[in-house]
Amino acid sequence: MIVKDVMTRNPIYVMPDTSLTEARALMTKKNISKLPVMDKEDKLVGIITKNDLAKAGPSQATTLDMYEIGYLLSKLTVEKIMTKKVVSVSETEVVEEAARIMVDNQIGCLPVMQDDIMVGIVTESDLFHLFTDMFGARHNGVRVTVNTDDKPGQLAKIAVKIAELKGNIVSVVTRECQDPGNRRITIKATGITIKQMESILAECNNEVEDIRVI
Repeated sequence: MIVKDVMTRNPIYVMPDTSLTEARALMTKKNISKLPVMDKEDKLVGIITKNDLAKAGPSQATTLDMYEIGYLLSKLTVEKIMTKKVVSVSETEVVEEAARIMVDNQIGCLPVMQDDIMVGIVTESDLFHLFTDMFGARHNGVRVTVNTDDKPGQLAKIAVKIAELKGNIVSVVTRECQDPGNRRITIKATGITIKQMESILAECNNEVEDIRVI
């Protein structure tokens, strides 16, 4: 899957001269926490988040009243506090690379660019929705995590036996183990019982880490 399949298209944005008060109100109204900042030529020049707005506000120890705070924030513009060095991705980038970039840079979103034009934005929320789908969280079934030898054919053995019992695999996710010779596999299947799944895994000599019906 690539970024354009999960991104939010035509994202809401603000201009550099937008006041912090306006930016905060827009975030609240649209229920979003990040806003790209575009200049008059529709070029991406920065990004601002709810966390940036919180940091820009007076400390809790301030002696200013709420009206004075509001006045000061209305005079402070997005340009003064936005992040100017924006990390972005192309719409053809794979989603796992986008996720890695976000994790490695400790950021919660990535503007999506096509040449110099912003065509979307991908956020941690978009990836959470994808994560939910990848694990088949909206399907009821038997979910099992096993440790198996990291070699060809291991997953196929399990899949064939599930199919023979008329079960249907709705999700398969694999990841590396600490032992380089093993791989952790999480499978969710419908149409079979937990006892049938346990029998399949015993026949395939897999080490069951967790099994449940959800």
